[in-house]
Amino acid sequence: MKRVMVDSYVIDVLMPDLIGHDRRPAAFIVYLFFLREASINGRDALSVSLQTIATRTGLSKSAVQAAIRHLRRRGLLDPAVVATVANPRRRVLRPWAVAGAGRR
Repeated sequence: MKRVMVDSYVIDVLMPDLIGHDRRPAAFIVYLFFLREASINGRDALSVSLQTIATRTGLSKSAVQAAIRHLRRRGLLDPAVVATVANPRRRVLRPWAVAGAGRR
């Protein structure tokens, strides 16, 4: 079993925001899935089907689709990367990390 490090921002800020404020717990689960996959693969661009995400998270495929739409609107998944059935490519974003880098 591999360990995955999660920025405290994800738990302290993003979780209450997505679950409590937006009322989108599935979006938080899907985002955690993407963060884990990105960490394991060592890159932010991932190719993973909706069905695989649904199976691995325990969510329905339609819940995954809605979560991905929400994450794109929130700027947590790159909206410029267009996923298709043949090429289910997505890129996970960490906007807080970019903002924090400028403060050093």
